Amino acid sequence: MSIKRTNFHRRISIVLIFLFSFIWLTPQATEASMFGEFTVSDEIKLGGEFNKMIHERMSVVLDPQIDDYIKNLVARVAHSMPPQPFPITSAVIDNNAMNAFAIPGGYIYIFTGLILNLKHESELAAVIGHELAHVALRHVARRMEKMKLVNIASMLGTLAGMMLGMSGGGNTAALGQAISMGSMAGAQSAYLTYTQQNEREADHLGMNFLVASGFNPTSMVDSFKEMKQRQWYVSNNNIPSYLSTHPGLNDRIDYLKQRFVRMPPDVFNRVDDDAQFHKIQTLIRARRTDPKVAMAHYENIPEASRTCLDHLGLGIILSRMKQDQDAEAAFQLANNECPNDPLILRETGRFYFTIGKMDKASPFLREAYLRSPTDAMTLFFIARIQAERKDYAQAIPTMRKVAEMVPHDQEILYHLGRILGESGDYFGAHEHLAYAALYGRDKQQALFHLKKAEGLAKTKEQKEQLRTLEETINPVEKDSDSKK
Repeated sequence: MSIKRTNFHRRISIVLIFLFSFIWLTPQATEASMFGEFTVSDEIKLGGEFNKMIHERMSVVLDPQIDDYIKNLVARVAHSMPPQPFPITSAVIDNNAMNAFAIPGGYIYIFTGLILNLKHESELAAVIGHELAHVALRHVARRMEKMKLVNIASMLGTLAGMMLGMSGGGNTAALGQAISMGSMAGAQSAYLTYTQQNEREADHLGMNFLVASGFNPTSMVDSFKEMKQRQWYVSNNNIPSYLSTHPGLNDRIDYLKQRFVRMPPDVFNRVDDDAQFHKIQTLIRARRTDPKVAMAHYENIPEASRTCLDHLGLGIILSRMKQDQDAEAAFQLANNECPNDPLILRETGRFYFTIGKMDKASPFLREAYLRSPTDAMTLFFIARIQAERKDYAQAIPTMRKVAEMVPHDQEILYHLGRILGESGDYFGAHEHLAYAALYGRDKQQALFHLKKAEGLAKTKEQKEQLRTLEETINPVEKDSDSKK
């Protein structure tokens, strides 16, 4: 369930991500854009390649509680858009930057830092509406068409190399130098940013989406104010990237306020329902931020005022800090105040699993699954308990179901491989461990397990599965062979 995901690119700025979206173009899309013909088909190709890169190289949040919440919120806002030639697809990136961005092809990405630092769901919906407006207005696509007069490949190589090199040391800087070798670029970088006019258009249309979705229009102004205020709490190197890539914030706030006088009064009476939003914030704060910083947040809340979500957050943080006795007490308080809440049940079961108390973990997880059967993480821990009890007849189909619910996840495939091996299915074990290594970007280990699987493939079905594995690990070699 991606409980342990790589942090290799967690601090890459939005500018770098934006640059990568062009670098990873398919050859056909790149050639088309060079001649100023960036079609809807090209947008779809670009979006697909970029989305693949994001999932391979960024820490994407796959917790179904968080992912489903964002998908539903994006769908609610997107319902107000005019018909699009592609579906709207969202993902959450585990990064503390206060940002969100959308790219051609209908892909939108929300950073955990944005979710955590806004005050209301409606403010998040406002940012989503703004970004979806960029998609509907084809701002990026049109700017790509204007880039026909420059050498896109060399320009993006230099700028991406510079940004990647500035994002961190070690492997990151080395990769940045490698990308920028032999490239020269200058003022053309202006092509890669939105104009003031682009932003005003996106604000205008995004506001329409927001109001049509049932939210209070003032939330867009409030979201901009929140992001602007964040400038004063961070160092110069960590200014919220949403501000640096979205210029003229004060002017845009004034413009939006002027629109309020032309709106019907009843839209300003809409009240936020933040119950699910606060639950998601609790998960992000407790699971995905520095535990000491998160602990300080909860310690500032008087004990008498703490909610069940506060106790849940404390339980998760204390568990991460190996303070198991205090963590157990916090989980008990959370369950007492909000009995039968599937998230609290899941996290309590996960806590008991982590400290090796399977008998205590099992009833919490089973009750959580009954109340939320689409939560793959709950099922993941149920499968692991079944495997710990050597009940492979139950553990294998349960973990396979998890793998179907969350495909291409390194950790799920790893544990499925381990369970298959423990049950005596060594071919299946090496097959899934190969996929796990591949999606963990360890091709050498993937090839190791592929070699092991080759010697174990006996049946026709196993040989077909082996062929699929080979083609997945070596797609370039496959393409080369087909041309011979």
